[in-house]
Amino acid sequence: MASGLPVRHRRIRFRSWHRGSREADILLGRFCDQHLSEMKEEDLEQFEALLEQPDPDIWNWVIGRQKIPANFDHTVMRRLKKYATNLKIQ
Repeated sequence: MASGLPVRHRRIRFRSWHRGSREADILLGRFCDQHLSEMKEEDLEQFEALLEQPDPDIWNWVIGRQKIPANFDHTVMRRLKKYATNLKIQ
């Protein structure tokens, strides 16, 4: 399945599923699997920047434990929070 994807998409998918914590793997990996194909260039850039952040920060932003920094309060983060809520991760 993944071999037919562009290199950038394969890289993003790998980074989403290989985070370091199982919770982040599940959250970001499943989100990526469901939404990567519909992401436009701006979404891809936002998601790639988010993947650069430490797992605990992403987790705390998603569950509302910490305020989302302005530079990460974007479309992809809002979609990720909604996705997490639907999964009942919070």
